[in-house]
Amino acid sequence: MHPNEDQNRRLLRARDAMDRDFAEPLDVPGLARVAVMSPAHFSRQFRATFGETPHRYLQRRRIERACALLRDTELNVTDISFAVGFESLGTFSRTFTAIIGRSPSAYRAQATPLTAPVCFVKGWTRPSSADKAAQPDRAGSADRAVSDKHPTLPTS
Repeated sequence: MHPNEDQNRRLLRARDAMDRDFAEPLDVPGLARVAVMSPAHFSRQFRATFGETPHRYLQRRRIERACALLRDTELNVTDISFAVGFESLGTFSRTFTAIIGRSPSAYRAQATPLTAPVCFVKGWTRPSSADKAAQPDRAGSADRAVSDKHPTLPTS
């Protein structure tokens, strides 16, 4: 096995742990142990491999789940913030607004449940740093990013 292949597998193990345990308290040293790397090396290699820091990836993963909960449930915003792993409503709201481009309440007011297989919905609605960077104005940027990613679903 090539050394890069082994390293990539270990990084994927750590990323899978973030995907699985996103609502739990996670830190770089713990994730580095999953990847069998030092924390500094893990952070550098994660960013080089996946294009963003472990912290940013985890934030996006949590916000992605929050979007689904806001869209598909009646849970209040505070409960959602704790359910996806944030320790304070303020941090959740600030992070949500930075990534999505509007507040959680505004997102909920404008979001409609998507009737498609979950794998499609996740792909269409996944927040991305690239989408945000490409959309300089904040108002409605997430809607344009999402609508640009997928065609209108056919109705049966």
